[in-house]
Amino acid sequence: MFRLTTIAALLLASTAASAEQFTVKTNSTVAANADTLVLLVSPENLNANPQLEAISKQENFTAGHGKTLTWLAPASPYSQYQRVVLLGTGDTAKLTPYQASLLGATTARTLKGSAASTIQVDATLLNLPFSQAEFLAQVSHGIDLASYTFSRYHTDKKAETVRTVHLLSAEQSATEQRLVQLNALSEGVKLARDLTNEPGNGIYPETFAKQALELRKLGAKVTVMDEKALEKAGLGAILAVGRGSARPPRMVIVHWEGNKQQPLAIVGKGVTFDTGGYNLKTQGDSILRMTSDMAGAAAVLGTMHALAKQKAPVNVVGFMPLAENMISDRAYLPGDVIRAGNGKTIEIISTDAEGRLLLADALWYAETNFKPRAIVDIATLTGSKVGAVGSYYAGLFSNDDNLLGQINQAADKVQEKVWRLPLTDEMLPELKSRIADLRNTGSTTGASTAALFLTQFVKDTPFAHLDIAGNALSSSNKGLHTEGATGFGVRLLTEWTLTAE
Repeated sequence: MFRLTTIAALLLASTAASAEQFTVKTNSTVAANADTLVLLVSPENLNANPQLEAISKQENFTAGHGKTLTWLAPASPYSQYQRVVLLGTGDTAKLTPYQASLLGATTARTLKGSAASTIQVDATLLNLPFSQAEFLAQVSHGIDLASYTFSRYHTDKKAETVRTVHLLSAEQSATEQRLVQLNALSEGVKLARDLTNEPGNGIYPETFAKQALELRKLGAKVTVMDEKALEKAGLGAILAVGRGSARPPRMVIVHWEGNKQQPLAIVGKGVTFDTGGYNLKTQGDSILRMTSDMAGAAAVLGTMHALAKQKAPVNVVGFMPLAENMISDRAYLPGDVIRAGNGKTIEIISTDAEGRLLLADALWYAETNFKPRAIVDIATLTGSKVGAVGSYYAGLFSNDDNLLGQINQAADKVQEKVWRLPLTDEMLPELKSRIADLRNTGSTTGASTAALFLTQFVKDTPFAHLDIAGNALSSSNKGLHTEGATGFGVRLLTEWTLTAE
């Protein structure tokens, strides 16, 4: 198992998120003690090298993207290694940075369970369409993310083996610089995964807030609003959702001010456990997954960590409204009318439509107090989004074409895919209440009316909503994900904040 020994321990100290220890070597230097060589090859490389061509033909290896061939006890000039892993890139002209990260993920899974301890990654045979520094850093990023595990609660876990990965680079300084950025991003993704993988008795509003306070060590400003602060600010929607729990709600605000530009705002839904309230979730498999209903808030905190760790030259504020949606004699009820921070009254049609209530107050608070130039929220919000596009895409809602373009561009680059879904005022009658300003649910178009509900709490700021229901968890190891929490949104939001106009 891989591990990055230079990463500081998280607040959840016994969480075992595996990673890499990376060093960078120049082309003229070889890791003298490396026992394993990962040699990246294209189909053209095989044809140009008689030795590689011979072994490839013998094993029907074509060097297609992500295809591997493990060569044990290799002959000269590779005889110093115990094993050589030939890793195919496919047509190098078509390679992208994301595909390079997938090659890293393949490397991690290929070597999992092997005796490899010191690995040299060699891409010198390749004719790359972008810099070698970017390619190698992305490979390391993929190794890191695909090596992640969550074993905090395993009492019989064995001691982890630290594997060192040497990146053979002709662009040493540039590779090291890019590694700093991508290692920070990896940390952010893994932080989001750790938080989302935690059970309900491990993560609740108070412990989430404690984890957020760790970002002060990176130079971020962190504010935790407790019940009294929420009441003073008039954030009645957050208070209503959290009222039924013995663990009171919070709102965490993390500000990374890497420049003096007007800030961007990102807002994440943080329902640390969702019973559905008095509209109780009755399917066992559904309620079991509700430990992940704070994946939006986890993605925001992971993004803020990634930005602060790499000292990004951006001004971003992250908002994480946090609550447990529980049943008790204090819990809010179907039919109740609550008042949000902007003064609008909301009739509670379903206590299981609680996430939008948290977001409503946080969106209004973000716009009113920080005057951001754009706001993006991220939330595991609706089952109807899963019915529409499954876990293949996040649902994207916005009426601002410029912001839509920015998010689509960021999503395409990191391959956290989004699909635009309709958002139109003709659906507003579904949110009309007989006794209040709004209902908290519509009657038919669930994902779209949920997004439309949120727009009622953003007045003048360009706004987009990302529904990541279905994206927050993975049922298997695939791509950059491992089974369990994916950290979806950290890579997308980080890319967006770094490139937004």
